[in-house]
Amino acid sequence: MLRMHNLSKVYRTHMIETHALRGFEIHVREGEFVTVTGPSGSGKTSFLNIAGLLEEFTEGEYILDGVNVKGMNDNARSRLRNEKLGFIFQGFNLIPDLSLFDNVDVPLRYRGFNRAERKERIEDALAKVGLASRMKHYPAELSGGQQQRVAIARALAGSPKLLLADEPTGNLDTQMARGVMELLEDINAQGTTILMVTHDPELALRSQRNVHIIDGQVSDLVQHGASLAGTRHAATV
Repeated sequence: MLRMHNLSKVYRTHMIETHALRGFEIHVREGEFVTVTGPSGSGKTSFLNIAGLLEEFTEGEYILDGVNVKGMNDNARSRLRNEKLGFIFQGFNLIPDLSLFDNVDVPLRYRGFNRAERKERIEDALAKVGLASRMKHYPAELSGGQQQRVAIARALAGSPKLLLADEPTGNLDTQMARGVMELLEDINAQGTTILMVTHDPELALRSQRNVHIIDGQVSDLVQHGASLAGTRHAATV
């Protein structure tokens, strides 16, 4: 699903070079649930941005679902991102003046789905996250955990093959965080590959595999065996 080989990311100014990633190697197989941990400044954000086709890398190779993304122009990257990826962020990024239905609808409109297909996708996605009965409500009427579920539904509505989650429980209390994690496990069990950055060691232990990043490199690999969502193929880094 995702493979990076000898990948590097260098940020340059007229005075200094900052190596965010160097010799970076990772392989995530289809159907895995992988968490990524590491201290602040370790390169986690750069890795996630490159994985999400939001940033270009300096050197190396990145294969996403069989497609080599190196040298792609902005339009090609955007098309691939829309076809393959879904995003969940720490901030829910919901539009307060729109209902839950319309919040989930926004990215689908950009992708050009017709009205009937959008409606089916929205209702199915909100049902999966347990909010089918509240689709006409507004974000302010929901708890933090429920708002994150809407953000997950928004990502799921596009039928992504790979779900990228950046600290999705960071703004939630422990109970809400566990509920969101259980939902992600259920989504993974249905076949969606998940790559999640987290600072929470408890949540990292619940994934199938934990990759630790230090100084822009994969420092170790913790293999947890089968995830709680089910047994899948092990992957290598």
